[in-house]
Amino acid sequence: MFQSPLRIPLITGKKTYSSVTSEILKPMMSKASKSWYLGMTVSGLALLFGLFMIFWTVWQGIGTWGENRTVGWAFEITTFVWWIGIGHAGTFISAILLLFRQKWRNSINRSAEAMTLFAVICAALFPLIHLGRPLLTFFIFPYPNTRNLWVNFNSPLVWDVFAISTYFTISLIFWYVGLIPDIGTLRDKLKNGFKKSVYNFLSFGWKGSARHWHRHEITSIMLAAIATPLVLSVHSIVSTDFASSILPGWHTTIFPPYFVAGAIFSGFAMVLTLLIIARKTMGLEDFITPGHIENMNKILIATGSIVGLAYMTELFISWYSGVEYEQFVFMNRISGPYSWAYWIMITCNIGSSQLLWIKKLRTNLAFTFFLSIVINIGMWFERYVIIVTSLHRDFLTSSWTMYKPTIVEYGLLIGTLGIFFTAFLLFIKVFPVISISEIKSILKSSGEKQS
Repeated sequence: MFQSPLRIPLITGKKTYSSVTSEILKPMMSKASKSWYLGMTVSGLALLFGLFMIFWTVWQGIGTWGENRTVGWAFEITTFVWWIGIGHAGTFISAILLLFRQKWRNSINRSAEAMTLFAVICAALFPLIHLGRPLLTFFIFPYPNTRNLWVNFNSPLVWDVFAISTYFTISLIFWYVGLIPDIGTLRDKLKNGFKKSVYNFLSFGWKGSARHWHRHEITSIMLAAIATPLVLSVHSIVSTDFASSILPGWHTTIFPPYFVAGAIFSGFAMVLTLLIIARKTMGLEDFITPGHIENMNKILIATGSIVGLAYMTELFISWYSGVEYEQFVFMNRISGPYSWAYWIMITCNIGSSQLLWIKKLRTNLAFTFFLSIVINIGMWFERYVIIVTSLHRDFLTSSWTMYKPTIVEYGLLIGTLGIFFTAFLLFIKVFPVISISEIKSILKSSGEKQS
């Protein structure tokens, strides 16, 4: 008789409906752990350092950065595109797994959705600073005004604003709708007090009736169906910022799918980082299991291979095109003064992800945590290579120059990391990082008894 292979369970330990609720809500109902305070201390210091550098940049001007007449885009746009990639993968991960009814989604979806919101907020800081006059940000929005000034609708930078703001709005609604049942549960568990009144307001009168659940299910599916294709449109438009130029290394039609694949790759890696942090700091080992980690790692193998194929396609097309300018750009990336950045990109993105074919490494949490950080380092360098190496040597050899980032630019990057992880740690302390209702829905199929 055929026997199905053993699977790593999605829930470990003897769980009941009551114990699931109490264990997931425990971080909100009790004092935080020492590891949570340690994480908040580190991320808080990074946040303060970043805020000072933002103030310094606004006060002194963007002349504090290392850009020059040739390299006009560098560190900040690199970090902007990196955060956009991470952010636009979060809701996609949750939405696509919901549409395909994947049960292992239930422990990772909320971290992924929160990641989207915090990453997009971090990314939004850079265009505001890059404007030079942040108070004039309203000029990028098309609205009737007395000066008869309208945005240039032919510009991909304008469509960036439309696409990113639309995606952020849909992601925010999708995230909050998923939270409402658990906010109602948390409200019912608390005794009378200020916290209870706050959660009561945030729950929107949730009662858990059949009518509420029916509408919740329909709304979640509709939002997932809307959010999934938005990922493709958003990062395709971001890539158009580069592809619509005539600069060798940027003027290529492969950028939209290339950027989307890279966004999903880096997004999955960041979700793994967040899951392992939440698992450790909140004591959720029974709900975020090696089974979830292995499934995520399998997707990293697939997306990492797609990114590797994109790298090889770029190299092939630059040779096959016969365009000497394109060929020079890629030879300069491989063996020029920034070749160290190129090989960091190749090693971190292609070489490291292929190690996950080994099952022992794929199910090892410590290795996975380390690898997820390595991959996102590699994805940051990918954007750095695309931007800086294409600019520092242009058509005129007389304008060739080198770019060197300043301490202010490093501070802005560190600051956004501080904002991101501080926001995430606060989120998992205030709201359930795992959906209680969705975990209960798979409790019976996981083989555990319930009451």
